[in-house]
Amino acid sequence: MRHLPPLSSLRAFEAAARLGSVTRAADELGRTHGAVSRQVRALQEQAGTALFEKAGTGLRLTPAGEAFRTVVAGVLDDLERGYRRLRDAGQGTTIHLACGATFAMRWLVPRLSGFYRERPTVQVRLSMTSAREIRDDGADLVLSWDRLARPIRDEARAIRLGDVAFGVVCAPDYPVRAEGGRLVAGTRILHEYTPHSWPAWEAATGRQVAAERDTAFPHNGLCIEAALSGLGIALVEQVLVRDDLAAGRLVAPCGFHRFPDGFAAIPATDRPLSPAASAFLDWLRRMLAEEA
Repeated sequence: MRHLPPLSSLRAFEAAARLGSVTRAADELGRTHGAVSRQVRALQEQAGTALFEKAGTGLRLTPAGEAFRTVVAGVLDDLERGYRRLRDAGQGTTIHLACGATFAMRWLVPRLSGFYRERPTVQVRLSMTSAREIRDDGADLVLSWDRLARPIRDEARAIRLGDVAFGVVCAPDYPVRAEGGRLVAGTRILHEYTPHSWPAWEAATGRQVAAERDTAFPHNGLCIEAALSGLGIALVEQVLVRDDLAAGRLVAPCGFHRFPDGFAAIPATDRPLSPAASAFLDWLRRMLAEEA
C-alpha cells in the first residue's frame, strides 16, 4: 500500500512553490485562495515539517520545502508527459514537436498543409520552446536552429536537416550603411535572452556593427516586427524572414552567413523514432532544401 499525499495537495504545493504566492497558485489552478492555502497547510501538517516561510508579502521555501519541490516537480512533469503520450496514442498517429514560437508562426505552420497532403492521417502537435527556457515537454522531436545563441544539444543524437544562415535585416528605407568591415546604423535590435548573438555574428563574419543605441525585446518575433516597422536593424535566421525578403518588406544589407548542417532535430531519449516522425523529418528536410 502506497503512502502518498493527495495529488491535489501536491499540485497546490508545486504551484505555490513555483510562483511564490498562494494567490497566483490559486489563479493558475482555478481554485480559491482559501482552498489552496488549506491544501498546502494540510500537506505540511501531514509531513510534520514546514515547507514555506514568509518573505515580505510572498512565500519562500524552507530547505525541506526546496528539496521536496524538486521531487514533486519532477514527478508531475513525468506524469504529464506520460499522460500526453497515452492521450496521443488514443487519438491516432501524432507527432509531438517542440520548436520556437517564431519558427512555428512564420515558417512551419504556413507550410504544414503540404505535409498533411502527403500524410493525411498524421497530426502534428506543437509545444513552444523559447530562448529563455528550452523545454521539450516530452516531445518526439525538438527542433534546434539558433547557432548564434547555442550549440546543438546532444550532437551525437542530432538529426541534421539542413543549413542555417544569419544576417542583419531592416526595413528598405531604414538608414544603414556599410563602411568597409563596419555596418553603421542608428539602432541595433537585441533579443533580451540571447545578447551574445550579435558578438557571435561579428566574430563569424569579421564585420563590426556601430550603432548609436540598442533596444531589446524578449522574443524573436518582436525583434522581426521591430525591424519591419523601421525601428532598427535586427539579426535573424534567414528562414524566419524569407517571405518578407521576397516581398521586399525587409532587406539584408550585407547578406547572410551560413552555418552548414546547423538545423537539427533532437529525438526523444526514451523511445525510438516513429515512422510518422521519420516521415515528418523527411518532409522538413525537403522543404528546407527547396527553399535554400
